[in-house]
Amino acid sequence: MTDISPLIPSSQLPLWGKRILVTAPRNYAIRFAAEIARRGGFPLWMPTIETRSLSCTDALDDALQHLPDFDWIAFTSRNSIEAVYERMQALRIPLRHLDRPCSCAIAKDAERLAELGLTVDLIPGESSPGGIVAELGKVADIEGQNILVPVPEIVGFREPEVVPNFIAGLENLGLQVTRVNAYTTAVIDPACYQVELELLKSGQLDAIAFSSSAEIEALLTVVSPSDLNPYTIACFGPYTAHHAKTCGLNVAIVARDYSSFIGFATEIAAHFQPVPVLA
Repeated sequence: MTDISPLIPSSQLPLWGKRILVTAPRNYAIRFAAEIARRGGFPLWMPTIETRSLSCTDALDDALQHLPDFDWIAFTSRNSIEAVYERMQALRIPLRHLDRPCSCAIAKDAERLAELGLTVDLIPGESSPGGIVAELGKVADIEGQNILVPVPEIVGFREPEVVPNFIAGLENLGLQVTRVNAYTTAVIDPACYQVELELLKSGQLDAIAFSSSAEIEALLTVVSPSDLNPYTIACFGPYTAHHAKTCGLNVAIVARDYSSFIGFATEIAAHFQPVPVLA
């Protein structure tokens, strides 16, 4: 359901009356909440993490000033693209230097690189860091090549396994990996969303939608799995779902199309209002 007429009564839409907690940071929540609302739902935004600029960019700056030394650069999120773009602007490094290493990006993130006029050399069929590893494994002579991986610095909660597993996967291919912090992902002070926490704890929601493992880890710094498990828990793809399960959460919805928030919202809508099977 990607083309929903505004003339359809909200009460006829699949998520009508459903209060869905969105824990994504602002730049992602805007798009995701809009898709929930288009399907009649009531998105409640309670960001558990936010992205910030680094307090010290020395390591990132050094890597960007030596881009010709790398064969590849792998972007695991749109935030990493924006962080690299901002530092290159600040350092007055021409963007065309990013075309020296071959670039890897996932789904919608690749579109951002194209918007900047850059070539995207590898877009994995599976929209995940694991998909990047799988595609790089098909590249001839990949062993021994150098790859730059801009990732978040985690502050205030345990780092999820996604990035460490990605780095390990690249190293298992024989790549020489340079991991560099490009931005900060920090837990938001829960005092900022006490009202939303009260709604959660008093049973006034229908679902909780996680778009990343980091959101789960950050939320679990202030609540327990037993606070969340009475609700329908939705995850943006199998990697987020796997992490949720390892944290003791009962996952009910996993987006099969996790290349965009349209697929995630569609999966949630199908859960609450499944399409009837004709006899």
